[in-house]
Amino acid sequence: MRSKDDVRADVWQAMEREGVARFPGARGRIPNFVGAERAAERLAEHPAWTSAETLKANPDSPQTRARRLALAQGKVVLMAVPRLRDRHPFRLLDPRRLAERERREAATIKGALRHGKAIGLGQVPDLDLVLAGSVAVNTLGARIGKGGGFSDLEYGLLFESGRIDPRTRIATTVHPLQILRDDLPMTAHDIPVNLVATPAEVIEVDGAYDRPTGILRDHLQPRQLLEIPVLEQLGYAG
Repeated sequence: MRSKDDVRADVWQAMEREGVARFPGARGRIPNFVGAERAAERLAEHPAWTSAETLKANPDSPQTRARRLALAQGKVVLMAVPRLRDRHPFRLLDPRRLAERERREAATIKGALRHGKAIGLGQVPDLDLVLAGSVAVNTLGARIGKGGGFSDLEYGLLFESGRIDPRTRIATTVHPLQILRDDLPMTAHDIPVNLVATPAEVIEVDGAYDRPTGILRDHLQPRQLLEIPVLEQLGYAG
């Protein structure tokens, strides 16, 4: 089985070779792609999305349209501060409290930091859906991100605090080149996905992988313990 780094490198290279990666290029990030807006619109037609009132969203470029749709549809959106570096590590975006211009800006990470309400873990509302960015997925629900581990850590924090549970749907939007037939390496802290939206369709995945049920202490890195205040607050840094 290929390593995660090998999978990322192969996907980034394929997207650049086929001309479907958008500025500023695929490598080293959740890659923006041609058709990202349509993939978001496909996801927004799915019952799991339409029934959701509150969702947690990643901040990456290919999911910008999905975040804008959520706010325009009156959904409350939770976004994490980059690298969870703030003592109030989340921003809550309530479209009822935002003007139209602010809602559009709030779908970007800079706009979320400007217009969102700074909240701690204990103030996060119950979440109906999680939107995650992906470098690669497969049809069994395995997901590989860009390698920082923050989506998985955010999920663990929210699960441990009771804001999400095993029934909470996890969705992603990708280009078809990002959907692989291979078995993909998954560790105990990795979050799988239930819904994979492309510009053409939404693929429902019957979860073949167990989800983490909180923070896995032995998977935390020393750098994370030093740099993420909420881990200290919860006693993980001791």
